[in-house]
Amino acid sequence: MSTTLTLTLTFLFLLLSASVSGKCTTTTATKTFEKCISLPTQQASIAWTYHPHNATLDLCFFGTFISPSGWVGWGINPDTPSQMTGSRVLIAFPDPNSGQLILLPYVLDSSVKLQKGPLLSRPLDILRLSSSSASLYGGNMATIRNGASVQIYASVKLSSNNTKIHHVWNRGLYVQGYSPTIHPTASTDLSSFSTFDVTSGFATVKRNSGSRALKVTHGVINAVAWGFLLPAGAVTARYLRQMQSIGPTWFYIHAAIQLTGFLLGTIGFSLGMVLGRNSPGVTYGLHRSLGIATFTLAALQTLALLFRPKTTNKFRRYWKSYHHFVGYGCVVMGVVNVFQGFEVLREGGSYAKLGYCMCLSTLVGVCVAMEVNSWVVFCRKAKEEKMKREGLTDDRCSSGIHS
Repeated sequence: MSTTLTLTLTFLFLLLSASVSGKCTTTTATKTFEKCISLPTQQASIAWTYHPHNATLDLCFFGTFISPSGWVGWGINPDTPSQMTGSRVLIAFPDPNSGQLILLPYVLDSSVKLQKGPLLSRPLDILRLSSSSASLYGGNMATIRNGASVQIYASVKLSSNNTKIHHVWNRGLYVQGYSPTIHPTASTDLSSFSTFDVTSGFATVKRNSGSRALKVTHGVINAVAWGFLLPAGAVTARYLRQMQSIGPTWFYIHAAIQLTGFLLGTIGFSLGMVLGRNSPGVTYGLHRSLGIATFTLAALQTLALLFRPKTTNKFRRYWKSYHHFVGYGCVVMGVVNVFQGFEVLREGGSYAKLGYCMCLSTLVGVCVAMEVNSWVVFCRKAKEEKMKREGLTDDRCSSGIHS
């Protein structure tokens, strides 16, 4: 069993870790660049050409709108990596008067983060920007809509001894006048930053990579614990107890599987709490509520073993009803929350989810087969008992006639 569990953990971890990154391109309708990279969030990418003789960087950022009245922005933080605050950015959005795409410069100081006032356009004081423009993919016939692709062009003068760029990007739903409003606060929106070297093209995402690994570990452990082991433990309790040949062994198997699942689930639940604490402002209400409810029910199930009445106790049947109701509720919520977790990880169409569905389908198939077998055995026993009763009645009638 330990070997199977190890293989399952390894299989799910590899599947979840293999993220499908979007493709980047070095060619646009007006320019061709030397290098490009896909960015880790929002299906964005960036292409550039670096001119070392004058330390000039020509680039094009590729982003997408999420609203016809929204905005898309890209910029550079000249001081601090992995932060929006302090960045000098270019934001593209439809002009409130003409509806045409415009590109304006903004400085994201601390007042923007605290939302003390509207974000107002102003010159980029530190960033040496020689030119900038924006265009929609598709040319003049393109319109700003949900999913529309935008290209932000810029030429930036860099320091001759620094080829690393700390850049940020994001998008929002609305623009009030010429003031972009705050972007959404999903995990991808709060981790849209990275550092890349303009000469080598090597990119690093410091905080997001560690967070992603922790999320994958959290997902794998919980999928195995709440999504597989606990349902498997319920299956053993329902069907193995009917096998008289193994005696009380079914109970120890059931308890071992459930206890292992609960211990692993506790680790996964703790990782989830750590992820929540490390992501202020990011909330997954349904996933969080289901996780807390599932863990609470599982803890109550474990504690209920300490108060398990003997078979001769008159309260035994009430305890069994409670145990069955809470147990099945915990299993159902655990499985539902695993699927919710795939959506949180944006792995709804991944091979990891397919692999989990196959494991769960196999378990369901075993349940169906054993349920059918149980009913066949039950009907056979009922028929045999009926025949015995009828045979006994006939024998008694015959004895009465002869007497």
